[in-house]
Amino acid sequence: MADTSDRIAREHTDSGGVLTEVMPTDQKRAEASHDSDEKSAHSDPEKKDSQSKETQKPRRPWVKFAVIGGIIVLLLIALPFLIPWLMRVLNTVSTDDAYVNGHVTNVAPRVGGQISQVFVDDNMRVKKGDLLVQLDKEPYRVQLQIKQAALLAAETDLTAAKAQARGLIGLARSQRWQLQSAMDQVVNQIATLRANVATYESRKANLALAKANFERGKELLPSGGMSKEDYDRRRQTAVADEAALKQSLELVYATRAGLGISAKPAPGHELTEVPSDLPQTFSGVRSAVATLVQTMAQIGLPLAKADASPGEVLDEFQKRDSKGASDRTVDSLVANAPAVKQAEAKVVQARRDVDQAELNLRYCDIVSDIDGQVTRRNVNPGNYVDAGQLLMAVRSLREIWIDANFKEGQLFNLRIGQPVRCEVDMYGRKQQFDGRITGFEMGTGQTLSLLPPQNATGNFVKIVQRLPVRIELTDYDPDRQPLFVGRSEERRLGKEC
Repeated sequence: MADTSDRIAREHTDSGGVLTEVMPTDQKRAEASHDSDEKSAHSDPEKKDSQSKETQKPRRPWVKFAVIGGIIVLLLIALPFLIPWLMRVLNTVSTDDAYVNGHVTNVAPRVGGQISQVFVDDNMRVKKGDLLVQLDKEPYRVQLQIKQAALLAAETDLTAAKAQARGLIGLARSQRWQLQSAMDQVVNQIATLRANVATYESRKANLALAKANFERGKELLPSGGMSKEDYDRRRQTAVADEAALKQSLELVYATRAGLGISAKPAPGHELTEVPSDLPQTFSGVRSAVATLVQTMAQIGLPLAKADASPGEVLDEFQKRDSKGASDRTVDSLVANAPAVKQAEAKVVQARRDVDQAELNLRYCDIVSDIDGQVTRRNVNPGNYVDAGQLLMAVRSLREIWIDANFKEGQLFNLRIGQPVRCEVDMYGRKQQFDGRITGFEMGTGQTLSLLPPQNATGNFVKIVQRLPVRIELTDYDPDRQPLFVGRSEERRLGKEC
């Protein structure tokens, strides 16, 4: 307590500030004695010299060596820490012009409609396939039912087309026999013509005989060699035979006309003479051929060329229909019929319409395509949206990289695949992430800007440019230490990273 009470305070000013020091009483007395000695020394130089000799103490050389040894020990202790730091400084390049970047998936509907529910909000984490927004599904359910009814009608039309094709196949077979019958009828008519000509020749001979008998009776009648009754009978027979001859001749003409040739042959030609290809060129035969070809074309089997003869048509039909009795052949003909093909195409189209309607119904549920975090939500229940309209965005938490902008002079030793150390301080302390260089931008940020500079105006000023370098993180875990897009970080690159 006495020492404390004997303390004194000395104040002095230094650059406008006040510094207060507290000293003990013994120190004060020593200083007072020293001041008195200095005063006496100034007054008496001889006394001053004698006092300095008396107060001079002997030197201690070991103190100097102790200080030097302490410095050496400190250097040896710090050397393991100092050398890596120097190597890192000499072998790395760094920049703090670096930012976190990542993929952004815009969420937009594929179909238009009214929003019924919104299941997420900004800053919420979502997984791939999570439901984000739901549209009103009722209009699309109605469209699906309409398309399903159209599919049912198309399938019914297909069944009818197959039945019609089977009917056409049966009709073609019937028409084939009609063609054969038409050709046989022509042959029969030619035979009938020849028979009628033979009848005509027979009646012509009968008429000649009747006329000869009538002439003989005419000569015998005046002499009484023939009765009047026999004479009249011979005259009537001659008249009847002449009428029969005319009848048979007209029948021959009618037969010839029925065959499609002139009733009276040209001079020098016989009544029985007909074209050799008449069974192939007869109008009834050609009509039967045309009907058969038309029916087969509806089935999808064109028989022959347009000027084919009936014989060629029959031969080709026989070749195609050689196994016509088998169900397999009929089924193949039905399946390839044009009407069936057309009906099948309509069924396929109707099914695709149903698939599209079902797809549109599923599109009413808008889900997340990636794992990430929701941002920029701008939709609410009740809003009407169009297809492709932006509703929100989902930022990926795993597909994260760094865009580091290095100066031109720092790019000399940078290579793709080079290790990178990233330092951040968002968690209250320096947090490091490892990565590697994956690419260089093919232009500086200034060149790729919206309005690039034009340096040909004469007022060029040299400005150090920065080139974006892409860095992929190798030990990044978004669940443990997520990085947010847009954050600035410090990057170090080099052999020691």
